Amino acid sequence: MRSEREYVTSLYGRLDAERLRVSEAYAGALRGEGFGLSDREVSVAAKAREMARLKVADEGLCFGRLDALSGERIYVGRVGLFDEDNDYEPLLQDWRAPASRAFYCATGASPEGMARRRQFRTLGRKVLDFTDEVFGRPEVAGERGDVALLAAVNAPRGEGMRDIVATIQTEQDEIIRLEHPGVVVVEGGPGTGKTAVALHRVAYLLYTKRERMERRGVLVVGPSSGFLDHIGRVLPSLGETSAVFTTPGDLVAGLHTEREDPPVVQRLKGSLAILDVLAAAVADRQELPSGPEPIELDDVTVTLDAGIAAAAREVARESGLLHNEAKAVFEREVITALAERAVDRVGEGWLPRDDTHNRPEMLKNLRRDLEGSVGLGAVLDRLWPVLTPRRLLADLYGSTARLRAAGADPALFREDAAAWTVSDVPLLDEAVELLGWDRTAERRAEERRQLAQKEYAERVLELIEVEDDHDDYEFALRPTDVLKAEDLAARYAKRDERDLAERAAADREWTYGHVVVDEAQELSEMDWRVLMRRCPSRSFTIVGDLAQRRSPSGARSWDAMLSRYVADRWLYRKLTVNYRTPSEIMAVASSLLTSFAPDAVPPESVRSCGVRPWARELSEVDLEDAVAEFVREEAGREGTSVVIGPPGIPGAIAPSATKGLEYDAVLVVEPERILVEGPSGEAELYVALTRATQRLGVLYSGQLPKVLRGLDSRRRTPDAYLRCV
Repeated sequence: MRSEREYVTSLYGRLDAERLRVSEAYAGALRGEGFGLSDREVSVAAKAREMARLKVADEGLCFGRLDALSGERIYVGRVGLFDEDNDYEPLLQDWRAPASRAFYCATGASPEGMARRRQFRTLGRKVLDFTDEVFGRPEVAGERGDVALLAAVNAPRGEGMRDIVATIQTEQDEIIRLEHPGVVVVEGGPGTGKTAVALHRVAYLLYTKRERMERRGVLVVGPSSGFLDHIGRVLPSLGETSAVFTTPGDLVAGLHTEREDPPVVQRLKGSLAILDVLAAAVADRQELPSGPEPIELDDVTVTLDAGIAAAAREVARESGLLHNEAKAVFEREVITALAERAVDRVGEGWLPRDDTHNRPEMLKNLRRDLEGSVGLGAVLDRLWPVLTPRRLLADLYGSTARLRAAGADPALFREDAAAWTVSDVPLLDEAVELLGWDRTAERRAEERRQLAQKEYAERVLELIEVEDDHDDYEFALRPTDVLKAEDLAARYAKRDERDLAERAAADREWTYGHVVVDEAQELSEMDWRVLMRRCPSRSFTIVGDLAQRRSPSGARSWDAMLSRYVADRWLYRKLTVNYRTPSEIMAVASSLLTSFAPDAVPPESVRSCGVRPWARELSEVDLEDAVAEFVREEAGREGTSVVIGPPGIPGAIAPSATKGLEYDAVLVVEPERILVEGPSGEAELYVALTRATQRLGVLYSGQLPKVLRGLDSRRRTPDAYLRCV
C-alpha cells in the first residue's frame, strides 16, 4: 500500500521536473537563445501550450491502474509522463493513449488481457483510497466496479461540470474514440453524459490529430452563456485550450443576443424558405428611377431614365458579383450610357456620329465629369446602395412595403427593427453571402494593433535608454540612433499575438478543424447553414435529444437536418444510461415523456435514492414564501439548487435557461403554466423535471398536471431530504 501511494505521489515530482524543464525552455525562447526569429516564436507558442497542459495535475494526475495478465502494470492519468533516464519508459499513460483503452473497456466477460482495474481517489497530491475490480472471478465485497462511478454521480455538484475522465463508461468510450472523420450524432436522454462525451471526444481528437485540429481550433456551440460557463473548465482540466466556446446568438462577430422571437417568427426565420426572401430583399434594393433623373454637367444636362438603369442593372446582375461588388458594374454601365448620350447632345449638329477623331476624347472627358458628379453619385447610391447585413434586415423588418416586395410574411414586421434576436443571427450571416464582406472593421482593428505595437516599441526603447544611462553616455550610441520605434514595430507586424479564440471571433471566414454542437435539436435549418460554413471539412460531433426539443424551428429528425450536407455519410450513436437522475425522479419524468413522445425510450437510471419527489398545493399568496423556504433550506446543504418556473415567479428561472445544466435540488413551480405557456410546454417541463441529481419538489396553486399525479403529495421533512446513496 505504501509503495503504491509513494509511486503515485512521485509522479507529481516527475511532473514538477517536467514543468521546470518546459519553463526553462520557455524562458530561453523568450530571451531568443539559440533561436532565429521565426523559430523562437514557434517555440514560445509550443512551450506555452505544453505548460497549459501540465496544469492538469491540479485535477488529479493519476486516477487508475491496469494489471495485465502478463504482469505489467499500467498507470493511467490525465497526461502522459516518461522516464527520460530510461529510454523514455512510460511512467504514466495519457488516458487517450491506445494502451489506456482497456481501463474503460475491460469487463468480466471481455477483460482485454487485464486481470485487475484499480481506481484511485485523490485529493490534491494525496492518495485517499482506491477500489479494485478483479476480472475473471465472481465479485466479492469491496471489489465492485461501479464504486467510483457511484461516488462520482452521488457527489454534490459544484460551480461547473467536472470531467469524467476517471469514470468513462464503455458505451461512452466507444463514442469518444470513434475514428469517423465526419459527422457523429450522439443522442441520449437527460443525464446520459452527452455533453461530457462530446468534450472528451474533442480532447481525444486533439490528442490523435493535434497538428490539424490545434491549428484551426475547435468550435463548441452551446445553448446559452450560462451553459458555456458550466462546461468551460472541462477541456482545460484535460489539458486542452484550443477550443472556442459560443452560443447561436454569438455566431456573428460583434453581436451578442439571447433574445427570442415569438414561435411563429422563429419558424419563418429558421426555415430555408427565408433564403428566397433574403435574395428578393437584396434585389428589391437594386432599384430603377421612378421618373427621369436630370444630371447637370458643365456643358450639358443628361437624363438618367429607367431604360438606361434597367440595362445597367441587368449587366450588373449577370456579372455574378455580390451586391456591393456589383455596384461598380452598375455605375460603369450607367456612366457609359450617359456619356454616349451626352456626346450626342453636345455634338448635335456639328459632330458626326462616325467621327473617329474627336468623339473618343469627348467621351473620355464626359466620363470623367460624370464620375465626379455629386448629383449622379447621389442618384446611384439611392438606386444601388451599399448595404451591410444589419441595414438590409433592419430596413426589411421595419417596412411593410419592403416585406411585401420581398414576398415575406407580414409577421416579420417589428417596430424596433434592429432589436436582434437569436433567429436573426443566421440571416445576418447569410446576408454576407449576398452582399459581400465589409472588411473596414478588420482594417481598422489592424491599424489599431500596429499603432499599439509602435507605442509599445517606443516605451521599450525609452526604458533601454534609461537603464543604459551612465557618465559617458553622451559619447555612446543611443538605441534610437540606430533603431526607430516604427522599425522595431514593423519587425513584428506579421506576428499576431491574439489567441486562437480572438482571431477566430474577429474573422468571419475562419474555418474550424472540428465543431461540437450541444442541444443540437434546437438548431434551425438556417443555423446549420452557418455552422457548415464554419467547418468545410464537415467534422462534427453533434449531441442532443429530439424529445427535449423546444424550438419550433428545431430538428424533428437528424437526417432531415444533415442529409443535404453530408448525405448518408454520418454516424448515429445512442446513450442509454442515465447517470444523473435517480430512478424515483426519472419515473415521474418518464410518465410525462410518454404523454408527448410515446416512441421515445427514457434512459435507465443507474441508481435510486429511496426518496420520492413531492408536490405541494398552495395558494398564490403562499407560493412566494414557500419558494423562499426552499432556498433557505438548500442554502444550508452542500451542493447546488435552483427554482424553475414560468415568467413572474420570484426567484425562478425559465426551463430553457437550465438546458444542459444539473443541480442537487430542483423546485419546479406552477408546472401547469409551464405546460400551457411555453413554446413547447411538454418538452420544457420534461427539461425542468430532469435537472435534479438528488431532490425534486413541485409547488402549484391551481391544477397539477395529470402526468405528475405520481408525486408524493406530503411535504417531506429535512431528514427525508438526504442525498441519494
